[in-house]
Amino acid sequence: MAPPLLRLDDIRLTFGGTPLLDGAALSASAGDKIALVGRNGSGKSTLLKIAAGLAEPQDGEVFRQPSATVRYLPQAPDMDGFATVRAYVEAGLGPADDPHRVTYLLDHLGLTGDERPDDLSGGEARRAALAKVMAPEPDILLLDEPTNHLDLQVIEWLEEELIRSSSALIVISHDRRFLERVSRATVWLDRGQTRRLYKGFGHFEEWRDIILEEEEREQHKLGRQIVREEHWLRYGVTARRKRNMRRLGELQAMRQRFRSHRGAEGLANMVASEAAESGKLVIEAKGISKSFGDLVVVRDFSTRIQRGDRVGLVGPNGAGKTTLLKMLTGALAPDTGTVRLGTNIEIATLDQKREAVDPEETLAHYLTDGRGETVVVNGEERHVVSWMKDFLFKPEQARTPVRELSGGERARLILARVLARPANLLVLDEPTNDLDMETLELLQELVAGYPGTVILVSHDRDFLDRTVTSTIAPDGAGRWIEYAGGYSDMLAQRGGTRLDDRKAARAKNGATSNGSAAKEVPEAPKGPAKKLSYKQKFALETLPKKMEEASGVIARLEEKLADPVLFSRDPATFNKTVAALDKERASLAAMEEEWLELEMLREEIEGA
Repeated sequence: MAPPLLRLDDIRLTFGGTPLLDGAALSASAGDKIALVGRNGSGKSTLLKIAAGLAEPQDGEVFRQPSATVRYLPQAPDMDGFATVRAYVEAGLGPADDPHRVTYLLDHLGLTGDERPDDLSGGEARRAALAKVMAPEPDILLLDEPTNHLDLQVIEWLEEELIRSSSALIVISHDRRFLERVSRATVWLDRGQTRRLYKGFGHFEEWRDIILEEEEREQHKLGRQIVREEHWLRYGVTARRKRNMRRLGELQAMRQRFRSHRGAEGLANMVASEAAESGKLVIEAKGISKSFGDLVVVRDFSTRIQRGDRVGLVGPNGAGKTTLLKMLTGALAPDTGTVRLGTNIEIATLDQKREAVDPEETLAHYLTDGRGETVVVNGEERHVVSWMKDFLFKPEQARTPVRELSGGERARLILARVLARPANLLVLDEPTNDLDMETLELLQELVAGYPGTVILVSHDRDFLDRTVTSTIAPDGAGRWIEYAGGYSDMLAQRGGTRLDDRKAARAKNGATSNGSAAKEVPEAPKGPAKKLSYKQKFALETLPKKMEEASGVIARLEEKLADPVLFSRDPATFNKTVAALDKERASLAAMEEEWLELEMLREEIEGA
């Protein structure tokens, strides 16, 4: 194993009360790609700052290879004192670094370098900061939420760049798909301590759940042992006094362990306040267009959104997602075409601009709009503190000003207010920003099971895949196309073409200027086969049985992994079972894809 470039051991830090870091450890060797995960407020950013040398622990050891170069991406980069973006990025280079790499990075991140830092949007500032830390190709790259405010085009490019990079990487991110792609190991910071999984983030959630279940079981056993010991001391046969004193001491130690145990932090309890059911038709748009001067943002777009649909809007920053969203919800009139809203529509909107909240307003005042101490959720009157606790706020925070909240807490606060309003149409603009993994999972379940209608704008591919029933994406020159399914389904229907490649593809194919807005299906091949080959027929007949057998194997492997003590009892068998499960799932996915393609080909031939 390569010697570590960076090592943090037994790191301790407290700001009064419960320690933020209580024996945390972190290490990285050449080529490591580590996801650092944990709840909002668990100390991830603080631990990363300690690794970067920007904060000092109260106790513990910090070691960095003297010759190793370290670059750190903060959540809020400071560009004061720089005339241009290029000057800011070049300030991160060392004497031996290649200045041409600055141009390469700025070009791929969509910047010229001539921009003034004061004029940058949040996404542009994040891209400039990424260019600065990546330009010297450091030995150690520490990234705190690198995908915040980035569009999908840049996120996908960044993934490929980090995968190819030789730098040791430690990254904090709420983007699950991003972490799954770039990480090879996972460090979980939980209640001040760290645990390391020598696998990427894709294996984290299952591993975490097993650990928490085992911990809960051990705590339960300890509680029962205390009860038995108390019973013995009170009612057991009197033994020698010395032995009794020893057992009394052991009982006191057990009580202390039981009381001092910090259980896993609770989960938010997200419930949306529902209005009366809307009509079956929620939104109907016919041939809508919108231009700003010579710039055509939306051209001849049509769609029908019905009750129960969950529609995702994706595309690069500046493509016109917000403009299209406003037209669909009636907030902005189209230049041409019509938008008709259905009957009995009640809209609740989550605005991605967190700064719209008055920073001096208290949490309770914000949630109640200043009307007393209660909120009404699904017709039931609830005290505002009770509603706050459902979103992981403490009662004493009711009088706290919004300005004192972290980014994740502010995101939860806005969600709490939006979800308290009676609605049957949720409009969510970047709802996943700043949320931790556990809160994201709950929001995902809420959206996926929402009985009304949802329209959401997001750059989170995993969230889109798990929630939406259709995806609207730009197709160049103001054209937008609606695809059935989530983000991955959209890519499959476009032949794997990503958002930034589509315009060139259409130009090459000579597409017409009045692009249809109906749900797109893959283009038929130019010369379809007149009949299936013997091999294709055989595969079409045998694949269903093979898929059924694979599903059975997967079920048995999952049942084996459900054993909560398997990992602690036999790590080798656990790891072998996980590898076998991954292999079977990949095999099943490949068979399903092959069968689907053959079935589509069969239908095409029979319909010809």
